[in-house]
Amino acid sequence: MKKLRAAVIGVGVMGRNHARVYSELDGTELVAVADVNSKTARNVAEDFRCDAYGDYREMLKEEHIDMVSIAVPTRYHRDVALDCIEKGIPVLVEKPIADSEENAKVIIDEAEKNGVKLTVGHIERFNPAVIELKKRLDKNELGKIFEIKAIRVGPFPNRIRDVGVVTDLAVHDIDIMRYLVGSEVKRLYAETERRIHTRHEDLLSGLLKFQNDAIGVLSVNWLTPEKIREISITGEKGMFLVKYLTQELYFYENIEASRRMYNYSDILMGVTEGNIINIRIPKREPLKAELESWVECVRKDKEPLVSGEDGLKALKLAQRLIESAIKEKVIVL
Repeated sequence: MKKLRAAVIGVGVMGRNHARVYSELDGTELVAVADVNSKTARNVAEDFRCDAYGDYREMLKEEHIDMVSIAVPTRYHRDVALDCIEKGIPVLVEKPIADSEENAKVIIDEAEKNGVKLTVGHIERFNPAVIELKKRLDKNELGKIFEIKAIRVGPFPNRIRDVGVVTDLAVHDIDIMRYLVGSEVKRLYAETERRIHTRHEDLLSGLLKFQNDAIGVLSVNWLTPEKIREISITGEKGMFLVKYLTQELYFYENIEASRRMYNYSDILMGVTEGNIINIRIPKREPLKAELESWVECVRKDKEPLVSGEDGLKALKLAQRLIESAIKEKVIVL
């Protein structure tokens, strides 16, 4: 099997990991990396035995590339993606897809017009615990969904940020909520604060109401001295809890649901605490799973799990949350 020739543009923290995984996968050959910091590009290239460029445009001109990951700062996503799309190279853009809805739409439209595959790096969809949870929800193991609650908090990041906590972090959970609930948001409300970040918000408390009447709750910040990444989903039959960092999945049983036979139109008489089940899941690196999936999409001409439209919807909701906080009002979509 011929290896696909992969490249990475922007090799900071996340981009370096893309380069590492491409160098490790059986189906890819990492041929080049590019970064405006030429020293960083050279260091990464030395570590993973590929070519280094200070200008990604030169890389696109000189190298034959079958697929590319874009991990530059968000404000550059549009221009870099369009240059790659113009060359006909399948593009993975790290989340968020762009710095504005307008720029996201331009990327999506140009990819479609040129017949170029596009995906967005919403990595949490490839967390083994999320994958298992999705399977169980699709089998109706939770019954009707009442609420989905995400907690994504931790210390302020050392790396430079050109966006606030809503666009940088909350987009993860916005995307996962849409994916797990299987419904779109019909209205939302948010409160944000700027406590440490000098330019953007660093705290979000948000509420989402989905079209299927499930409620989403977002607690996201860069202010908590402990890093927590969890999402819980409560329904008729109990509650699932995912711990992203340790890839753990728990089910908290509602005994009353297992004792009674009822229709959705019936009134559930009560909730009783039952067994807590630790669902064993083989652990693996989500980024490796994501890039393996992306390689398969490119090789076999399949649709990616995360589309450009998915990235746009997550960005749109993130921006509406910011708008809601600024205007101090509920936003109806």
